Amino acid sequence: MKIIVRYECRRLMRNRFFFGFLLILLLCGWQVLDEATILGVSRTAPFSPWSFGDYLCRMLPLLWAGVLFLLTFFTSAKARSVSVLTAACPVSPRRYGAARLTAALAASSLLCLTVLAEAALFYLIRFHWAEWESLMAPALAALAPPLLFALGSGWVLGKIRPWLLFVWMAVPLICRLLPLPGALGMWNGSFFSQYPLTLNLLDPDFQMPVPVLAAQGALAAGGVGMLGLFLHPKYWN
Repeated sequence: MKIIVRYECRRLMRNRFFFGFLLILLLCGWQVLDEATILGVSRTAPFSPWSFGDYLCRMLPLLWAGVLFLLTFFTSAKARSVSVLTAACPVSPRRYGAARLTAALAASSLLCLTVLAEAALFYLIRFHWAEWESLMAPALAALAPPLLFALGSGWVLGKIRPWLLFVWMAVPLICRLLPLPGALGMWNGSFFSQYPLTLNLLDPDFQMPVPVLAAQGALAAGGVGMLGLFLHPKYWN
């Protein structure tokens, strides 16, 4: 099992696409930090949870696309042709699927860590600020639910038709253009840029109203549920 996980991790993360995508993330991330985040949002400091959350929401479309593109290594026509060989291995298809899922989670986590580490470096260079414990909550709230959903829904769509993954990549970009309700404000960034103004406080502490919390929770639960479906034995029948 460990050998399969290591092999899948190398396949996902030791290729030109992955390193090229990391470079794109770094370039776009620094541009967002240096041109938008540095100004702060909603009269908050650049290193406040609200400005940091706004930065993550701006980076989410790229992260979402990166996670879905990683899944193409498993759902493409070439990958499906290779599955004929892997089916003959002494490892059960379910365990092989779990190894692939572990590799996908590891690669997706590395993409997220790259975005977070760049923000940490930016805050340290520009403001000599490193109180990262105050930013853990917005990081988890803004990134974990949508990217879990991206993994789960991407695997389901990729099994139906591989090209659907490329269509699905456009969802966060479309959401940023739509006037979504307040409960879905993290999808278009309005939660971090508008909700602090309703609190009538100067640089308020991070908090999530119940509708937003419920929406993000449902998103995460949906993603975990679809990943669970992927690991279910009937998935492989």
